[in-house]
Amino acid sequence: MRFVSQAAIVAALFAAPLAAQAPATPTAAEADAYVAQSEKDAADLSLNASRVAWINATYITDDTDALAAKSGAETTEKAVQWAKGAARFNGVAGLSPDTRRKLDLLKNGVNLPAPATPSAATELATLTTRMSSSYGKGKGTLDGKPINGSDIEAAMGTTRDPAKLQEMWTSWNDNVGAPMRGDYTRMTAISNAGAKDLGFADVGAMWRSGYDMSPEQFAELTDKIWKEVEPLYLSLHTYVRWKLNEKYGDAVQPKTGPIRSDLLGNMWAQEWGNIYDIVAPKGAGDVGYDTAELLKAKGYDPLKMVKQGEAFYSSLGFAPLPATFWQRSQITKPADREVICHASAWDLDNADDIRIKMCTKVNGDDFVTIHHELGHNYYQRAYKNQPFLYKNGANDGFHEAIGDTVALSITPDYLVKIGLLSPAQVPSADKDIGLLLRQAMDKVAFLPFGLLVDKWRWGVFSGKIATGDYQKGWDALRLQYQGIKPPIARDETKFDAGAKYHIPATVPYTRYFLARVLQFQFYKAACDAAGWKGPLHRCSFYGNKAVGTKLNAMLEMGQSKPWPDALQAMTGTRAMSGKALVDYFAPLKIWLDQQNKGKPSGW
Repeated sequence: MRFVSQAAIVAALFAAPLAAQAPATPTAAEADAYVAQSEKDAADLSLNASRVAWINATYITDDTDALAAKSGAETTEKAVQWAKGAARFNGVAGLSPDTRRKLDLLKNGVNLPAPATPSAATELATLTTRMSSSYGKGKGTLDGKPINGSDIEAAMGTTRDPAKLQEMWTSWNDNVGAPMRGDYTRMTAISNAGAKDLGFADVGAMWRSGYDMSPEQFAELTDKIWKEVEPLYLSLHTYVRWKLNEKYGDAVQPKTGPIRSDLLGNMWAQEWGNIYDIVAPKGAGDVGYDTAELLKAKGYDPLKMVKQGEAFYSSLGFAPLPATFWQRSQITKPADREVICHASAWDLDNADDIRIKMCTKVNGDDFVTIHHELGHNYYQRAYKNQPFLYKNGANDGFHEAIGDTVALSITPDYLVKIGLLSPAQVPSADKDIGLLLRQAMDKVAFLPFGLLVDKWRWGVFSGKIATGDYQKGWDALRLQYQGIKPPIARDETKFDAGAKYHIPATVPYTRYFLARVLQFQFYKAACDAAGWKGPLHRCSFYGNKAVGTKLNAMLEMGQSKPWPDALQAMTGTRAMSGKALVDYFAPLKIWLDQQNKGKPSGW
């Protein structure tokens, strides 16, 4: 899940012309003027770039691919020029804090920089467009028949036949990932050269520089957070492995070692909630309702699901979505064309033209996704009065965390209030372990994957993972952090990393790891503000306008201040930490460790 805003398109591409001849010693006044002109030109450029990107994502053809590549090349060339121009003012005395911050955002805002060599930007844009479109058109097979990306994701969550799971997993990775390996290698070489031109060691170091701290400090922060949550993940991994062994037997899933990745209910084994039926605790596992069945019983269709998502934000005091949202969003998959189904939220005009792009199905996962994606849209609208360079989240993890915070509030209490669940269906206290386990199968299971995707890319960009070791490096990190392995042997003709959307689409991924942590900090703060009494995991702040006021105070800051300032506005602390997440799942951790007694742990 991701969002696409003008700041994301042009902040990911920030561009402006360099002066024909820069003075030897720039002044603070010149820096102010440079920022002002850059900001204006970037805002002007962004609307067309956003429209081209939207059309390409919702109507994939050779022509829209060509238009997207051309637009990407033009903005990328300007991006590098503008970043280099901002670097001219390094060390200039007398800069205002506002100008210094905006210069830093210009330098760090380039997603994939191209070097100044002729045609480099065009080639880079062509490569990224081709990879993204190839992913959108990708297909695997089930029972030997082609199946598209949206449908294969759903089938991975419901199929329990190991042979069919292996077929889907293998066909998707082979058909989608492997063919783009050469393009990814070339893209890495070009963008690394561009990063070096901007003064960064490589693209990975450049990405890590965008968090109001040094690249080294940021890597240390993510490692620190992982160590806080790792024991919880290890307990969950141990429990799920022996439950899978009970289900499938030693020949499919052994009692020791890593888990076979295709058995976990998700193509990338990034979230495991789809196999809750396999791991549900006896007696407490049936929480009394299934969200998908509740939605269907009440006549929900995709549009009504989105309307309910809007209603949550309205209950907090946020204004309704604009009419254009409903006219222009892609809520369901069109029957007549290829599109990128991966859910995303968009802000096209930097004001009110906000949209979502989904291929919505009536199920619990998409109900959660809708609440998540709308969080991006409401964040985008909250900061629309900020200067252009500040129209973004406090950091990219914040943007992802907002909708997830609201999604945590999709509790039985919320479902009763909106009429999906009857009071008689509310799970009793003895079902709390089941409720927590179901949440952990997605929230906790995701943590190592959220971390390793960019660790792999950081290694590729730095050269620590050699060009000839892409698959080996990917499998090694999957084993190290997730404790999983492919269902069949892989070699260097494969490129399984490319079969994950964010790799060919070049979307930095650490934001999702940060979001998993931040959402629990935000959620606890919201529940405290709502005066919630009772187990934290049952809290819903639906309908609480005081929480909406507190949330909006953080959202409307955008990126105008360092992220610890925004965190403090919502939570009262400036430290990002996994403690709130660990506290949320503390009762489950105790229960898991009891269930795991005598069982092998680790891999």
